[in-house]
Amino acid sequence: MAVSAYWFGKAIANAFGGETEAESKVIDYLTDTIKVMLCTSSYTPSQDTHETKADVTNEVTGDGYTAGGATLANKTLSYDAPSNTVKFDADDVEWTDSTITARYAVIYDDTPSGDSNKCLLGYIDFGENKASNAGSFKIQWHTDGILKAVAS
Repeated sequence: MAVSAYWFGKAIANAFGGETEAESKVIDYLTDTIKVMLCTSSYTPSQDTHETKADVTNEVTGDGYTAGGATLANKTLSYDAPSNTVKFDADDVEWTDSTITARYAVIYDDTPSGDSNKCLLGYIDFGENKASNAGSFKIQWHTDGILKAVAS
Protein backbone atom coordinates (compact mmCIF):
# COMPACT_ATOMS: atom_id res chain seq x y z
CA MET A 1 0.00 0.00 0.00
CA ALA A 2 1.47 3.35 -1.06
CA VAL A 3 1.09 6.02 1.61
CA SER A 4 1.64 9.63 0.51
CA ALA A 5 1.66 12.94 2.38
CA TYR A 6 0.55 16.20 0.77
CA TRP A 7 0.37 19.86 1.82
CA PHE A 8 -2.83 21.79 1.26
CA GLY A 9 -1.72 24.70 -0.96
CA LYS A 10 -2.94 27.51 1.26
CA ALA A 11 -1.36 26.08 4.43
CA ILE A 12 1.95 27.84 3.83
CA ALA A 13 0.27 31.18 3.04
CA ASN A 14 -1.86 30.87 6.19
CA ALA A 15 1.22 30.14 8.31
CA PHE A 16 2.44 33.61 7.36
CA GLY A 17 -0.86 35.42 7.92
CA GLY A 18 -2.96 34.53 4.87
CA GLU A 19 -3.05 35.87 1.34
CA THR A 20 -5.05 38.93 2.29
CA GLU A 21 -5.25 41.02 5.44
CA ALA A 22 -8.90 40.02 5.81
CA GLU A 23 -7.96 36.32 6.02
CA SER A 24 -5.35 36.75 8.78
CA LYS A 25 -5.22 33.01 9.52
CA VAL A 26 -1.98 32.29 11.31
CA ILE A 27 -0.95 28.73 12.15
CA ASP A 28 1.49 28.19 15.01
CA TYR A 29 2.32 24.50 14.74
CA LEU A 30 4.07 24.19 18.09
CA THR A 31 1.62 26.07 20.33
CA ASP A 32 -1.75 25.65 18.59
CA THR A 33 -3.87 22.52 19.03
CA ILE A 34 -3.13 20.50 15.90
CA LYS A 35 -5.40 17.53 15.20
CA VAL A 36 -5.67 14.69 12.74
CA MET A 37 -9.10 13.56 11.60
CA LEU A 38 -9.93 10.51 9.53
CA CYS A 39 -12.05 10.60 6.36
CA THR A 40 -13.60 7.92 4.21
CA SER A 41 -12.80 7.26 0.56
CA SER A 42 -15.85 9.43 -0.30
CA TYR A 43 -13.81 12.53 0.61
CA THR A 44 -11.86 14.01 -2.32
CA PRO A 45 -8.99 16.20 -1.09
CA SER A 46 -8.22 19.32 -3.11
CA GLN A 47 -4.81 20.88 -2.54
CA ASP A 48 -5.90 23.97 -4.47
CA THR A 49 -9.29 24.76 -2.96
CA HIS A 50 -9.53 23.15 0.48
CA GLU A 51 -8.35 25.62 3.10
CA THR A 52 -10.29 25.03 6.32
CA LYS A 53 -11.94 22.18 8.20
CA ALA A 54 -15.27 23.35 6.77
CA ASP A 55 -14.04 22.14 3.35
CA VAL A 56 -13.51 18.57 4.58
CA THR A 57 -16.34 16.07 4.13
CA ASN A 58 -17.04 12.45 5.02
CA GLU A 59 -15.28 12.21 8.36
CA VAL A 60 -15.34 8.62 9.62
CA THR A 61 -17.72 7.50 12.34
CA GLY A 62 -17.52 4.39 14.45
CA ASP A 63 -16.73 2.91 17.82
CA GLY A 64 -13.61 4.34 19.43
CA TYR A 65 -13.45 7.43 17.21
CA THR A 66 -14.42 10.93 18.37
CA ALA A 67 -15.56 13.49 15.80
CA GLY A 68 -12.77 15.96 15.06
CA GLY A 69 -10.07 13.34 15.45
CA ALA A 70 -7.10 13.15 17.81
CA THR A 71 -4.78 15.86 19.11
CA LEU A 72 -1.15 15.57 18.05
CA ALA A 73 1.12 15.19 21.08
CA ASN A 74 4.79 16.16 21.46
CA LYS A 75 4.94 18.18 18.25
CA THR A 76 8.36 19.12 16.92
CA LEU A 77 9.59 21.37 14.16
CA SER A 78 13.16 20.94 12.95
CA TYR A 79 15.37 22.33 10.20
CA ASP A 80 18.06 20.38 8.35
CA ALA A 81 20.57 22.83 6.82
CA PRO A 82 22.21 20.61 4.21
CA SER A 83 18.86 19.69 2.64
CA ASN A 84 17.04 23.00 3.40
CA THR A 85 14.19 20.92 4.83
CA VAL A 86 11.78 21.78 7.62
CA LYS A 87 10.23 18.69 9.23
CA PHE A 88 6.90 18.75 11.09
CA ASP A 89 6.53 15.77 13.40
CA ALA A 90 4.63 14.46 16.46
CA ASP A 91 3.93 11.22 18.26
CA ASP A 92 2.14 8.49 16.34
CA VAL A 93 -1.65 8.52 16.75
CA GLU A 94 -3.77 5.55 17.76
CA TRP A 95 -7.46 4.88 18.25
CA THR A 96 -7.64 1.78 20.45
CA ASP A 97 -10.67 -0.50 20.54
CA SER A 98 -12.04 1.12 17.40
CA THR A 99 -14.14 -0.06 14.50
CA ILE A 100 -13.53 2.40 11.68
CA THR A 101 -12.54 2.51 8.02
CA ALA A 102 -10.56 5.44 6.59
CA ARG A 103 -8.73 6.37 3.40
CA TYR A 104 -7.37 9.80 4.45
CA ALA A 105 -5.94 11.48 7.55
CA VAL A 106 -6.38 15.27 7.48
CA ILE A 107 -4.13 17.44 9.67
CA TYR A 108 -5.57 20.79 10.77
CA ASP A 109 -5.28 23.60 13.33
CA ASP A 110 -8.12 23.19 15.85
CA THR A 111 -7.31 26.32 17.89
CA PRO A 112 -9.62 28.88 16.24
CA SER A 113 -13.35 28.66 16.89
CA GLY A 114 -15.60 27.66 14.00
CA ASP A 115 -14.73 25.13 11.30
CA SER A 116 -14.32 27.88 8.67
CA ASN A 117 -11.41 29.30 10.73
CA LYS A 118 -9.58 26.00 11.38
CA CYS A 119 -6.80 25.96 8.77
CA LEU A 120 -5.82 22.74 7.05
CA LEU A 121 -2.14 21.83 6.91
CA GLY A 122 -1.98 18.61 4.94
CA TYR A 123 -3.31 15.13 4.49
CA ILE A 124 -2.15 11.56 4.26
CA ASP A 125 -3.52 9.28 1.55
CA PHE A 126 -3.28 5.69 2.76
CA GLY A 127 -3.53 4.51 -0.86
CA GLU A 128 -6.49 2.31 0.01
CA ASN A 129 -9.02 1.91 2.80
CA LYS A 130 -7.48 1.10 6.16
CA ALA A 131 -9.73 -0.49 8.79
CA SER A 132 -9.90 -1.64 12.38
CA ASN A 133 -12.50 -4.00 13.81
CA ALA A 134 -12.70 -3.75 17.61
CA GLY A 135 -8.95 -3.19 17.54
CA SER A 136 -6.27 -0.59 17.04
CA PHE A 137 -6.24 1.95 14.20
CA LYS A 138 -2.75 3.45 14.28
CA ILE A 139 -1.04 6.08 12.18
CA GLN A 140 2.71 5.67 12.37
CA TRP A 141 4.20 8.81 10.88
CA HIS A 142 7.03 8.49 8.36
CA THR A 143 10.58 8.81 9.69
CA ASP A 144 10.81 12.04 7.64
CA GLY A 145 7.95 13.46 9.73
CA ILE A 146 4.28 14.09 9.16
CA LEU A 147 4.93 16.80 6.59
CA LYS A 148 8.06 18.49 5.32
CA ALA A 149 8.82 21.65 3.40
CA VAL A 150 11.92 22.16 1.26
CA ALA A 151 13.32 25.64 0.59
CA SER A 152 14.65 25.88 -2.93
